[in-house]
Amino acid sequence: MTSIYQDRWIECTTQGVQIRGYYFPWGSKRIPYSRIQLLRRVSMTRFGGKGRIWGTASPGYWASLDPHRPRKSTALILDLGVGVKPFITPDDPDAVIAAILDHTDIMHVIDDQDHGPVV
Repeated sequence: MTSIYQDRWIECTTQGVQIRGYYFPWGSKRIPYSRIQLLRRVSMTRFGGKGRIWGTASPGYWASLDPHRPRKSTALILDLGVGVKPFITPDDPDAVIAAILDHTDIMHVIDDQDHGPVV
């Protein structure tokens, strides 16, 4: 697996996206690109992600561990078609978007810069 993008918590390879710190205490979630059906970019607010270092207040989303999330402004939501949607905050969201678009049939990102979900 060749790495296309990597920061401390998110890695995009030729096979898919790996989210470190997704499961307690430090387990990773690996998502093949073929499972990603929709990609949303959202602006974070105090209750819409910035205040959540790990976990969720909403059963439809799961914020992976990112101690630096309060200092970030943009999150990505990966819709896998069923269950919980991973809520990730890569250091370079545009690079992660480019990697996902290059490896999936998704034609565009839903750009919801007004607000993110309560997480």
